Amino acid sequence: MYSKILVPIDGSETADKGLAEALRLAGLSGGRIRLLHIIDLQPLAGYPTVGMGLSAELIEMVRRGGKDLLAKTQAQVEANGLPVEAVLLESMGERVSDLVVRAAADWGAEIIVLGTHGRRGLGRALMGSDAELIVRHAAMPVLLVRGGPA
Repeated sequence: MYSKILVPIDGSETADKGLAEALRLAGLSGGRIRLLHIIDLQPLAGYPTVGMGLSAELIEMVRRGGKDLLAKTQAQVEANGLPVEAVLLESMGERVSDLVVRAAADWGAEIIVLGTHGRRGLGRALMGSDAELIVRHAAMPVLLVRGGPA
């Protein structure tokens, strides 16, 4: 079945639902999970300068938050008795979907499992859909787990 399962996480309830499904899939298939968290530093570059700006302290605070999220989630996967590793990527404005697809290909993932907000209509048009772009561009299967009502 699937031995290498990539799971992008962002700390949201939707991502948690994707992780729960990945845990079930890994348990059934004997697969290993790679957690992926992406921090985008570009919005921080425009942060109003109130003594912070794009400072080394602010960047480190964001990195620490990402590392903490990965460590907490990795412990959750390990508590389920599954092999897991965690990867933190940084971006300066590159689309999250492109980074996820590239990370999956570079690792040789056999499936990507992620939560989706399931937005429709204007909400989808305004917010875009990284999940949709991942489905379109990934060379491997993608399992989307609906986060709840749109």
